[in-house]
This record gives sequence, structure tokens and C-alpha cells, in this order.
Amino acid sequence: MIYAAYQAQADLFDPVRMAARFTRRALGTTMNGFGESPFIRNFTAALEMVERAGLSHARPSFGVDRVPVGNREVEVIEEVALELPFGSLLHFRKDVDQPQPRILVVAPLSGHFATLLQDTVRTLLPENDVYVTDWANARDVPLSAGRFGFDDYVEHVIRFLEAIGPGGHVLAVCQPCVQVLTAAAVMAQDDNPAQPLSMTLMAGPVDTRVSPTKVNELATSKPLDWFEKNLIATVPSGFAGAGRRVYPGFVQVGAFMAMNLDRHVKAHVELFENLAMGEHEKARTTKSFYDEYFAVLDLAAEFYLETIAKVFQEHELPRGVLTYRGEKIDFRAIRRTALLTVEGERDDICAVGQTVAAQDICTSLRPHLRRHHMQAGVGHYGVFSGRRWKGQVYPLVRSHVLASDA
Repeated sequence: MIYAAYQAQADLFDPVRMAARFTRRALGTTMNGFGESPFIRNFTAALEMVERAGLSHARPSFGVDRVPVGNREVEVIEEVALELPFGSLLHFRKDVDQPQPRILVVAPLSGHFATLLQDTVRTLLPENDVYVTDWANARDVPLSAGRFGFDDYVEHVIRFLEAIGPGGHVLAVCQPCVQVLTAAAVMAQDDNPAQPLSMTLMAGPVDTRVSPTKVNELATSKPLDWFEKNLIATVPSGFAGAGRRVYPGFVQVGAFMAMNLDRHVKAHVELFENLAMGEHEKARTTKSFYDEYFAVLDLAAEFYLETIAKVFQEHELPRGVLTYRGEKIDFRAIRRTALLTVEGERDDICAVGQTVAAQDICTSLRPHLRRHHMQAGVGHYGVFSGRRWKGQVYPLVRSHVLASDA
């Protein structure tokens, strides 16, 4: 019911947005010099705000066409290295003279597309052969594809690493830190030749018993059946995944915005002012962020509910009771995959202490294969995007990968 109501509202508002877009563009071509008057600037700014009011359910572009490698610019070509129903392995292929470390970036499956990591990918690309988990929007996956739960996510990570081949590396951002750590243990137990040389876990909920955040408290404040009854919806007709039960992306984005509503309202007020004053560069930065933030995908219901139960309510990984395909996982099997954990000092989603917990779980790793970094002055997104990610966090990731690649 909730999904049908949301879709009906979106369909009804689409003509309003289209009318605002048409009027704004018409004014831009017919008003000539009058377009510089304060009234017209305010009016067109208001039209653009109306035009932007809504969510997108299509994956944006990564927008990375060329990157500097050494002393030259090289073309970047996105190609699918392995396609599965619930996600593809996306390869950013480059023509370079020397082999580069192959690194799998595991994007979160938490309501946004993998393009949320655009800045992460762009920073890695000059010095690494980059692959990304390009998760599918569950509302576009037909019921015939079957279910997609916690173990299926782990299996996808394993299959992607196998497709990359022996000698690869893996970097997980936020939510998938748990699944990547699980995949590394499973591969180590099986002596899988494709087990990664290094593993970087960034701002992930490995042990949410440590310094619980508002996100953690919400997940433990209700029984699991409350989440199923109140947050799970059925994809309506008209989509490839019609009939599939999902946790809608629009619900997730709404919840995240509610956590910092004042900040988002302020950002949109400033966007309107920038548009009205003709400060297009400032407006472009804000628009770019929200174009990505408001592009949402739905999660398969079973994955969402199993993650709530296993990671946030039962804490199965740090308690040592997590299983994969019915078999208990022994994290002591991880002996060769070097571990780097990264946290942000001001992270209000995955607090300090939750990710570094992986260091105490991987007890068989020798000291020289472990490293932790707490990045001062950044929140959640600053761990993997922005100035401090580029200038302070990435150099540590680079040295970690290169040391493991030797």
C-alpha cells in the first residue's frame, strides 16, 4: 500500500515538474536582458526548485571519462565484467603501460546506487585497476530471479573476487564491511585462490554494540516483525519486479534526511539563494550532491530484514555466531589478507570503535598485517569522499594495498 501511494503521488507530481522545467527554459530563451532582473531570477530559481522536487530511481552516471595516469590523461571505459540478477561487477578499464593493483570497491546496499562512491572511485583510478559492485534496484529484478538475502550478498562478493582473479584487493564502504569480512573468512576457510591480498574496511558496522548511534538505536528499538510490518512494501505493477517485497529507497532516504533535517533544509534554502543570485558554481556543487543523494534504489526485503537481525540486533559477527549457508564462520582462518580499518572522528552513522572491532575478530593476523586509522575532523561521508579522503585517508589505503601487493 505504501509503495502504491508513493508511486501515485510521484506520477501526479511529474506533470508539475515538467511544467516548471518547460517554463524555466522558455523564460531563459525569451526574456533576454529582462532575465537579469531580481524578480525573474527569483521566479526562475523557484521554478528550478519545483523541477528538482522529487526522487530518481535510475542510476546516475559515474561521470569518469578520463583520469591522469603518470604524465598523461587516459580514457576510462566502463564495462560489465560479470552480470548477476541483483548486481553487476563494473570494471573501469584503462589503457596503461604497467599493471596496477586490482581492487574491488564494494558499495553499500542501503538505498543509494554505487555512484554515491564516485569520489572514491575517481581518487582510486589513477593508480589502481578499479572494479565496483553495481547493485541493482530490487524493483527492477523480476521475481523469477529468486531471493536476495545476507548470504547471497556474501556470495556475490566472493564471485566478484573470483572474477577479478587471484591477487586482488577489496575495499568496503559502510554497510558491506560485515559482508566483506565474512566473504574473506569464507574464502580463507576454503583456501580459495582468489581470497584478497588486502582488505580495507571503512566506516562499517562491524560491532554496533560500541557507541551506538541513532541508526543503531532505531534498529534495536523495535522487534524485527515491526520492521517487516511497517517498512516493507510490495513493488506495484508496471515494474519488472512487480510483486517483489522490498525496503523502498524512498523510505531510507526519508529516514536519513529526518536525522539531519535542519541541515538539509538549510542546504536547499542556500541553493535557492545561489540560483536567485546567479552564483551558479555554488549551486552546481549542491545540485550535484543532491542529484546523487535523491537517486534511490530499493533493497530486497530479505536482505534488509536479515541485516537488521544479524548485524544490528543479534550482533552475530562480534559474538562469533555468524553463519554462511548454515555453516559457522571461523574468522581465525583469515591469515594472509592484510587488514586496514578506517573510521571518522565525527561519524554519526558508524561511530568510532565499530569498525576497528574487526581487528579483534581477525585474531590470526600477524601484527604487521593489521593497521587502523581514525581520521580526525570528518563525519561519515568524509571517510570516503572529499578533501581529507583524497589527501589523508587515500594515501594510507594506497600504501596498504602496495605493501600487500609486493
